[in-house]
Amino acid sequence: MPVMGLNMKGVTMMPRKSNTRAASHSGSIRQRPDGRWEARVTIGTDPGTGKPVRRSIYGATQNEVRQAMTEVIRELDKGVYQAPSKVTVSAWLTEWLDVFCTSKVKPLTLQSYKAIISNHVTPIIGAMKLQAVKGSHIQKVYNTMTTAGLSGKTVKNTSAVLHKAFSVAMKQGIISANPCDGAELPKVERHEITPLTDAEIPAFLAAIESSPMRNAYAMCLFAGLREGECLGLSWKQVDFKTGRITISQQLQKEKSKGGKYYIASSTKSGKPRTIEPPEIAMKYLQAERVRQLENRLRAGTTWSNPDDLVFTDETGQHLAIHSFYKAFKRIAASIGRPDARPHDLRHTAATVAIASGADVKSVQDLLGHATASFTLSTYAHTSEKMMKDTAARVQSYYDNLTSKQA
Repeated sequence: MPVMGLNMKGVTMMPRKSNTRAASHSGSIRQRPDGRWEARVTIGTDPGTGKPVRRSIYGATQNEVRQAMTEVIRELDKGVYQAPSKVTVSAWLTEWLDVFCTSKVKPLTLQSYKAIISNHVTPIIGAMKLQAVKGSHIQKVYNTMTTAGLSGKTVKNTSAVLHKAFSVAMKQGIISANPCDGAELPKVERHEITPLTDAEIPAFLAAIESSPMRNAYAMCLFAGLREGECLGLSWKQVDFKTGRITISQQLQKEKSKGGKYYIASSTKSGKPRTIEPPEIAMKYLQAERVRQLENRLRAGTTWSNPDDLVFTDETGQHLAIHSFYKAFKRIAASIGRPDARPHDLRHTAATVAIASGADVKSVQDLLGHATASFTLSTYAHTSEKMMKDTAARVQSYYDNLTSKQA
């Protein structure tokens, strides 16, 4: 006996003849021998055979499958229908990393993506089906991180990774919307920068005098280099004749346990920059040149500096980032600044440049920031001081005009 179908209003329909084809986006409902209800929806046509492609929806009641079928037909009509997929969040993120990220992002960036996913995402929503993820699930990830005491910036970084991964899933036709758009990020509180003061700068220079890393610290201070840029600087990037330095690579360390050091052939912004630091910075580089040549003579055949790095130990090996940091902390504590970090030397360089009258665009170029607005917002406190100084100079100008007329 042929199975009777139901139309969208629940009216019994005569069975289709075997030689007729279902119209696209049409559906029928039947009750199975096991008591469950099944809705069959024609979701398209097989391009190879021309035969209709159908999807079955199962449920305990006729009304349940009718509602599900109605939703599928509505999505088909709108062109947003997604075929059911069993792919989990964890499986998709692994594929996204391997297929879409490995050859396109920097190694250190890829490592950070993997760490974010394994530490903050997979434990919470990794087992979920990708298509089932909603904004509320993403919000749970954010809330869990915030409750654990992680900063707003860390949560924002996690959001950026997830948004990229889900955007690619949309392009691949796996999901129809990005669930990250339905979640709200916590407020990111910008930490106030703490550059060395005018009194602390000479104290710091005196304190590093006996340090084997003296010249490296001086370059961070006077040229505004990041730690990785400083420790990865090579002699071929230094032009003593023009007094210019090209920043185009960094010393980095793999974040995995026992990770190795390597030279990353790009800066944080991804773009090289050529700077002309104050003359004093070049003098420290000249001093390092002499120091390195002396070390090379003493080391003899044990000397090895394959990357022609500026800052090396007694045998030509690169300096370790953790050693650079620890030595700096001891020096900073000795001048009453135990809170200072090596990156604060870079902040000091920027602050001094702005306070000396340098325009924001020049400071942006010195530091290698992506935009001048970022530079301006980062050093707003210094900019405010400059505005007050400018206002005072303008006021003095008008005061002089008034006094001449009196």
